Amino acid sequence: MKIFNRLFQGSTQIWVITMLLAVFSFLPVFSTSKSITMHVAHVVFGLLLAIIAHRIPYRFWRGPLSSLILWGSIFLLVLTIAQGATIQGANSSRWIYVFGMSFQSSALANLALLIFLSRKLSKKEGNWTFKESIKNLLWPVFIICGLVLPANLSTTILIFLNSMVLLYVGGYHLKHIGKILGLAIIFLFSFILFARAFPDLIPNRIDTWISRVESFTSPEEIGENYQKNIAMTAISEGKITGTGPGRGLHKHFLPQNNSDFIYATIVEEYGLIGGTIILFMYLWFMLACLRTARRAKDLFGRLIVIGLSFSICLQAMINMAVATSLLPVTGQTLPLVSAGGSSIWMTCIAIGFILSVSRRKKDTEVEIFETIPLNISKDE
Repeated sequence: MKIFNRLFQGSTQIWVITMLLAVFSFLPVFSTSKSITMHVAHVVFGLLLAIIAHRIPYRFWRGPLSSLILWGSIFLLVLTIAQGATIQGANSSRWIYVFGMSFQSSALANLALLIFLSRKLSKKEGNWTFKESIKNLLWPVFIICGLVLPANLSTTILIFLNSMVLLYVGGYHLKHIGKILGLAIIFLFSFILFARAFPDLIPNRIDTWISRVESFTSPEEIGENYQKNIAMTAISEGKITGTGPGRGLHKHFLPQNNSDFIYATIVEEYGLIGGTIILFMYLWFMLACLRTARRAKDLFGRLIVIGLSFSICLQAMINMAVATSLLPVTGQTLPLVSAGGSSIWMTCIAIGFILSVSRRKKDTEVEIFETIPLNISKDE
């Protein structure tokens, strides 16, 4: 028991949720895959990364190392565009091969960006002018989103939303966030127009984006609706209690059944009850993280917890919304549950950082943020 307590420190609730989701993932992945060995290896390695990350004091990332990781992730994004690989027929320029294994560099970029923003916001504590923030705070948001956009619109939007929420929580003025949102919309439409005018100049997936939106708004269309229709049929077959573990039929016809659409398989085999439990697991995770954020000893720790936990839960909500036809197809996986390598590892590292903040050491620091609202800095 003492060894267990020494190995798994920090929030017990977050550890329990993480372990439950990770272990549960073996069931739907095994049901949809010929071999589960690789997924088990990814999960075990991811949990090892979480254990290592949570033992590193989170203040360690408040120094120049956060900038170094950010620049490293930007370099990997550029390398991905130049040498991107196609995985299971999916678009290139999303993955690169590192030591013979596929790696999605945007996952690392999202993590590095949120840590960088947390560091900058905690030092300045919200007293930013718009012009000053462009130079010192926002430039990596624009660079990373610009590099990810041509190959993956949904991930770009996810990274952008994560950044905007973190800026607001960190005390950045709401009217400035509105300006950034306006600039982002203008840039997106300008990029679409430019890419349509010169399709061979910039590799992009604009036709896929338009097709998915048209399919979502026009249910009678075939094409992209095939995935959605199969997913909805699988969900309807699940009813209340499901068909039983491994007994789902529609997984055999559903593309990306162990990643992007794994939630449809879960509901088919475990029913409305199983799907609801998974939904509430992520909500429980968010509540546990908010509790950790309120107990953080400084603004940097609070921002790390809120930024990373919101990113994980938002991705989960998007995945489930796509499976239930509430959103167009996006390609986002279900954190800790979907099969994958880099996505699981980055999620586990993010959870490790959150747990690092939740570790309660006996020291002389005063918990000055315990009763302060989440979007107000200590000087306010």
